[in-house]
Order: sequence, then C-alpha cells, then structure tokens
Amino acid sequence: MMRQYELVERVQQYKPDANEALLNKAYVYAMQKHGQQKRASGDPYISHPLEVAAILTDMHLDESTIAVALLHDTIEDTTATRAEIDELFGEDIGRLVEGLTKIKKLDLVTKKAKQAENLRKLLLAISDDVRVLLVKLADRLHNMRTLDHMSADKRARISEETMEIYAPLAGRMGMQDMREELEELSFRHMNPEAYETVTKRLEELSKRNEGIVKKIEAELRDLLVASGLTSAYVKGRQKKPYSVFRKMQSKSLSFEQLSDVYGFRLIVEDIPSCYRALGIVHTRWRVVPGRFKDYISTPKQNDYRSLHTTIVGPSSQRIELQIRTKRMHEIAEFGIAAHTLYKDGATNADGDILSRESNAYSWLRHTIEALAEGDSPEEFLEHTKLELFQDQVFCFTPKGKLIALPRGATPIDFAYAVHTNIGDTTVGAKINGRIMPLVTRLANGDEVEIIRSGVQVPPAAWEEIVVTGKARAAIRRATRMAIRKQYAGLGHRILERTFNRAGKIFSREAMKPALHRLGQKDVEDAIAAVGRGEMSSLDVLRAVYPDHQDERVTVKPSGDDGWFNVRSAAGMIFKIPGKTKAGHDGGHTEIDADADIGPIRGLSGNVDVKFAPTGAVPGDRIVGIMDQGKGITIYPIQSPSLQRFDDQPDRWIDVRWDLDEANKSRFMARIMVNGLNEPGTLAKVAQTVAGLDVNIRLLNTVRVAADFTEMMLEVEVWDLRQLNQLLAQMKELDCIATVRRLYE
Repeated sequence: MMRQYELVERVQQYKPDANEALLNKAYVYAMQKHGQQKRASGDPYISHPLEVAAILTDMHLDESTIAVALLHDTIEDTTATRAEIDELFGEDIGRLVEGLTKIKKLDLVTKKAKQAENLRKLLLAISDDVRVLLVKLADRLHNMRTLDHMSADKRARISEETMEIYAPLAGRMGMQDMREELEELSFRHMNPEAYETVTKRLEELSKRNEGIVKKIEAELRDLLVASGLTSAYVKGRQKKPYSVFRKMQSKSLSFEQLSDVYGFRLIVEDIPSCYRALGIVHTRWRVVPGRFKDYISTPKQNDYRSLHTTIVGPSSQRIELQIRTKRMHEIAEFGIAAHTLYKDGATNADGDILSRESNAYSWLRHTIEALAEGDSPEEFLEHTKLELFQDQVFCFTPKGKLIALPRGATPIDFAYAVHTNIGDTTVGAKINGRIMPLVTRLANGDEVEIIRSGVQVPPAAWEEIVVTGKARAAIRRATRMAIRKQYAGLGHRILERTFNRAGKIFSREAMKPALHRLGQKDVEDAIAAVGRGEMSSLDVLRAVYPDHQDERVTVKPSGDDGWFNVRSAAGMIFKIPGKTKAGHDGGHTEIDADADIGPIRGLSGNVDVKFAPTGAVPGDRIVGIMDQGKGITIYPIQSPSLQRFDDQPDRWIDVRWDLDEANKSRFMARIMVNGLNEPGTLAKVAQTVAGLDVNIRLLNTVRVAADFTEMMLEVEVWDLRQLNQLLAQMKELDCIATVRRLYE
C-alpha cells in the first residue's frame, strides 16, 4: 500500500508547488474515517482510495482532484458528512465528493433502470465539473484490477457494465489507454476462454517474431532521421487481446488471417513534420489502399488528432502507423485529462487554444441535453450507449458546416443532428447534389442537403432506420405526440357526446379547474386519457359538474315481442333486445347508461353486443359503435373500419374492459404469418402456440410464392399481453419471415 509521503512525491514530480498540506490532510482524514474497514480482498479499505489517487497522478491532475480521490467514498461508506468536508476542505471539494456519492444512492425496481439512473446521475454530476468523471473512471479502473475477489455473478455484472458504459465513455473522453485497460479487464472476466486463447496466440506470435518490433522501430527511426526529422521518436507495440478479438469478430477472420497485429507510433515536433513523415514513409514503402485517415485536419469528437496509414513495411510486414505531435500524443493517451494541464486560453506547440471545454466535453454536454427531454431511464440508457459505441463519419451541410455522425448514419440522422425541427420535417435528401433515399448510409465527406415539408410527421418506422440516440429519441417523441393527438381527437368526440347527453356544453376551459380531481397535468392529457380508455367520460363530467346526476335512459316496448326502443341523446331510436322490469306501469323501465355487461364496462342493460370480425382482446383500447336495430359492435381503436364513423359521433360509445370479468374468458384475435414453404414450418408454429396456452380456432394457408406460404390464424387468448408474447416468439422462429396482427 502506498504511503503518505509517496503520494505527495508523485504529485510534486509534475507540480512542484502543489499544496502539500491539502494532500496530507485528505490522506489522514480518509485513513481515520475508513478506520478498520476491509475490502473483499482482505486489504485495508484505505488502499482503494490511495490507488485511485495514484492512477490520477499518472494523468498529472491537480492536488484538489487527488484530494477528492482520497475522499470519494467517505460520505458513502463512513460517518463523514458534506458539511464536515466543506468545513475542512472547502465547498469545491465537498461538491465533487457529494457528486460522486449521489451516483450510488438509488432504490429502483429493475437493474436496467438502476443502471440508467446511475449513468444519468453521473453525467449530470460531470456536467458541473469534469473532474467527477476522471475520479469515477479511476475508481472503476482500480475496482476492475481487483475484481478477482468478487463472486462470479458480480464479476460478470460489473464487467458487462464496464464494457458497455465506462470503457466507451473513457474512449469518448479521449482517454484511450484507460479505455484499453478497462476493455482488457472486462474481456478477461466476461469471456475467459476467448481471452485465454487470444492471449496465448499473441504470446506465441511474439516469441516467433522476437525482435521484429525492435527491428522495425530502428528501420523507421533511421529513415526519418536520415530525411531530416532528427528528433522523431518511434514506438512499436503488439495489439491488445481484446482489440484483436474484436477485429476477428467484426470481420469474421481467424487469427491466422490477421495481418496488422503490430502498430507503430511516430512522434514528431509539429504538424508540418507529421505530413513530412507521412510522405517519407509512403515514398519508402508500399501503401495499403483505403487505409489512410487524416484526423489532424478533421479531428475526432474526442479531440483525437493523428495521421493513420497502413504500409507493407520492413520484412514485408503489414504495419499500422500513427503519426502525431507530442501534444497530440498526450491527448490521445489522457484525453480530456490532458486539457487540465493548461489554463484557459493557453496556446500549445500545435497552435491550438486549449481549455477544459474540449470537443469531448462539448459532446458530453450535448448528451446531457437529452436528460431534459423527459425520456424514460431505459430510453436514456439506450440513447447514450448508441452515442458511445459508434465510430464516426464526417459530413457537411451545403454551407460547409461539419457534422460528425456515427458510422452507418442516414440523412435522417444528419437532419436531427442539425436540429430536431429539421429532422421532424424531413421528407427527402440530396447527397452530393443527387436525390437519394433516406435509408442511404452516409460516407465521409458527403455533402447533405435536407428537403423539408411543413406538414411532415416522422413515421414511426424511421426508428428502425436511424442509428443516433438523438434521432431515435426525437422520433419516439414525435410518434407519441401523433398518437396522443389521435387519442385526443377521439376523446374530444366522446366527451362532447357525453356532455351533450347530460345537457351540458363541453369546453377545454371548463375542464381546467377539475384537472387536480382527475389527476392530470393539462387538459390535452385528460382528453387523450379518455380517448385511450384510461379514464371514463362520465368521470370527467362528474369532475367538471360535481352536482350532476347520472343520466338515465328510458326504454319502451317496441311492439315486437322481446324488443325495446332506446332514444339516444341525439334523438335517434335504436332497437335492442331485452325484458321489461316487473312492477313498472305501462311496461316502462329505466337502465343505468353506464352499467356493465359481462367483460365490457360502459354499456346499457340488455344491449346486444358483438365484436368486430377480427376480434378484440383485454388490454386493447376499445370503442363501441351503435348500429340501429343491431346493438353495439366493439372495435379495437386501431381498426381501419372506425374511419367510416368519423362523421357520426352520436354512434360512438365510451367503453372499456372489466378486467375482473374479462380474464375469465378467452377472446379471439387474427394474425397473419408469412413463413418458409418447407417441412416443419406449420409444426413449429403450432408448437409455439401450444407452448403459450393459446388455442387455434381457425387456420387458413395460401401459397404466395415458391418459397413462402401465408397462414391466417384465428387464435383465442386471455389478454393482449399473451397475444404480444405469441407474436414475439413467432418472430424469433427461423422459419418465419413476418408475423403481424390483423385488424380488418
């Protein structure tokens, strides 16, 4: 375990005027607070914050950040308080320590939601001060280095989280060395067999080619020095196991097929020397086509700058070269941490103005903007993972503005990257002056012009096309708003009918004072809730007019035995079957207009009820349509047949499922399955249906092509959840091309 004076000496090596008293006080305070606490390894707990601090000294961070590293677990795991730390070390350090502490204080139901909230809180804490991220990454790195003492389940979970979030986050911040080590450690625990195999093969290759790296280094250095670059530094290395494994997986290569296992870095004095070195190397050795990238003129979003090329170099080895300046090398290794070495406005040898507001930090702030959009924790987690994992392409607007996008991005992603409103109104795109499909994958250097329309609403299907989290989140929001608008229109018609029947006039203004009684935030939410069936129109009526008595409708015999006439609020007369209540003069009776019939709530007395031909199941949002002389037909809200009744609001009945009654019976739904025309397809479909306790009521098959057959199934299910489960499992069958529910 590192001693107090050793830590101080490490800081003073790169910052001679460091506040030694602050470091000593933080060391002693952490030692006292953690006391006799032990880690899973049996080591004193204080060894952990000391090692975290040591990792940060390797990045040459200031003494305040080192002090935060020493204190980062005190509020969480000891009796220390924020007020106490503020008093002893100042509010700045107290705020950082509390920012790290808040990340852990969560009590959520699912692991995924907890992981999402952890990430959300981490990013919010980082937005106040990037040093929170540096301490958190160092904390995670030391935990990964000591993971062997955890249980197998914990090792797998922590490694997966590290691989999915912390390693790519370090990469996004430009901290490549830390990213590589986090990936290696995660790989070792997540896939130990693959790790052992790749490591063994690399060791064998290293022994077989012993001395080849040194030989290539010497030959490259001699060439550069002879050409006038006397201060050039050359360093070669063998690629890491995870990097090799990832390349084998992504390109479906065997180990023997890998050709560029060795990489070399050429460090020169300034930017002109980078391009000069490139010319020298390309003149001497043959270049591998398509493997040159210029990240100096167009840096990555994490500030990474370098020239990349692959050559068939000394000994006919294919080798990858990275050519950069000393400052670029610092940023490539330490990323955003390298910016803390300079004061705002300072200029480095490359002529750059440096500040903590690097491109990497700018990306982080843009990601944090997604927090204000109100997405669920799971959506935010998905959004951030999408942004973290993607390599980039660089495209331009017609005015020359550079837009960085993940590899595989489409013009839709481009439009949303420019502005959300532009994405929402996109109808087409020109790529390099030619109109191209919106599904086109963009390439480096493309000029993209977006064609817009003021009446466009982004289709929900776009969500499957785009690759950026921002675009996906915006499309989801727009889809939700469009669906909300449809439900609000339906809810408005239902409420107008209910209010008219009660002799009242419906208005949005009248609803505002009643919103708190309805538990809704605004009027549109309340109206949409009625449209979705989440709230009864009568509940709204009672909330707006608390003194209103529920309407009763009078039923009179029609003259036909067993049939009665019902007069609607609009004066229309409908025939329904039923019986006269005994004891009423003249055969008149009254029925509650909001009574229940079987599993459907909101229907009257003995009204004849039937379902649409394609059925409806509990969980569907449903509406009733009154047919004169035929009773009421129940439709799912998605049914295209309902469009026929848009101009007949008096026929719409506000109904909903009585789940207590509905769950006692099965209900019919139709699904269409398109499957391969081969032996066993029908058996697999039937087996899937039977395995979920679903009944097939009817099955029709039609051969639509030489290789495909369409199957229309009428199935009986308990509810929508069971039906969706059936659809999902059928989609997983390798013999099924498509499966969908039919509403017509």
